[in-house]
Amino acid sequence: MPFGRLLLRTSTVNKMFSRNSFIASKPDPSKPNMLRAGLAFGSTAVLWALLFKQHSTDVHEYKTRNGLE
Repeated sequence: MPFGRLLLRTSTVNKMFSRNSFIASKPDPSKPNMLRAGLAFGSTAVLWALLFKQHSTDVHEYKTRNGLE
């Protein structure tokens, strides 16, 4: 049997008899992971704050370069 076919057969067998190691159980929707949710919303808020700060800096620089301020 050629080596390529052996590898193909091995990967097929592994997919059939292995489980996903990243998901051991289904998440329970009645008990949300508050740490994960807090990190998600917190990082989003920080990114928006940085965006607004950068925008105001860019507007100020635009006004000074064009003599509008």
